[in-house]
Amino acid sequence: MPDTNKITEECHDVNDMDRETMRKISEHPCYDKNAQHKFGRIHLAVAPKCNIQCNYCDRKFDCVNESRPGVTSEILTPQEALEKTRQVLKDHPFIKVVAVAGPGDPLANDETFETLELIRNEFPDVTLCLSTNGLALPEKMDELLRVGVSTLTVTLNAIDPKIQAQIVDHISYKGKYYTGVEAAEILIANQLEGIEKAVKAGMVIKVNTVLIPEINKDHIIEVAKKIREMGVFIMNIMPLICQAKFADMEPPSNEVRKEMQDSCEPYVQQMRHCRQCRSDAYGLIGKDLSQMSEERRNVIKMESIEKKDHSE
Repeated sequence: MPDTNKITEECHDVNDMDRETMRKISEHPCYDKNAQHKFGRIHLAVAPKCNIQCNYCDRKFDCVNESRPGVTSEILTPQEALEKTRQVLKDHPFIKVVAVAGPGDPLANDETFETLELIRNEFPDVTLCLSTNGLALPEKMDELLRVGVSTLTVTLNAIDPKIQAQIVDHISYKGKYYTGVEAAEILIANQLEGIEKAVKAGMVIKVNTVLIPEINKDHIIEVAKKIREMGVFIMNIMPLICQAKFADMEPPSNEVRKEMQDSCEPYVQQMRHCRQCRSDAYGLIGKDLSQMSEERRNVIKMESIEKKDHSE
């Protein structure tokens, strides 16, 4: 006879996990469009090193007037990141997500895991999030699970190596340097393997895809079909920012981006409210407190504390 008490306990655990996952989604401003106006996130810029070079990427550490991925005013140590998180969560309790998104690739930096472990130990109720190019994802999966990452973004611009080879200049993998189609094949294989492992581990996955009209516009729907098969929760089609080797390219129009989102929507939910945040952003999406004056931040701080007091 099966142990009915054990079965009940197991079902209870599964139900609790499902409810917890839904709570995290509902409080994550990137995963739930309704959350963007109520809940915020903080990006901790502790990861300067990267293991690939994309042709559209230009990482700078001191561009306070820009709002784009890869930009930060400073690199933090893990302890500095913890101290910043303490202050930000105290001042702005609507922030529910703590993330590492660069300015390099978080998985290429040991400081990422040290930081997330510090955050988890002190703030066990926050959602830990991470954004990666996916090259090191399969080998780092156990570490991500150990430190408690539950929402994960993977940039996947193509699943055809010939297309990917036009987007990525080179990769550095296991002590070797790869270029061209060979680099693209390794990167795509690891991205897909990593996504598969993450989904099986219960993580909620977002895929970022940079829309580069001259290269992958007609291919993105194939990416959407593939990630649907894999159980990805949401897809973010991001417009190309023309810089670095792609500085002379034309960015996609809003109409072209919407057309791509509409084409992919039947296969995977689309994130349509992305603002391509900095690596040190915090606050609500589109209202980056890191870019506001001290006076304005203090006003928002007082409003946030008042709302918390009224809710209690």
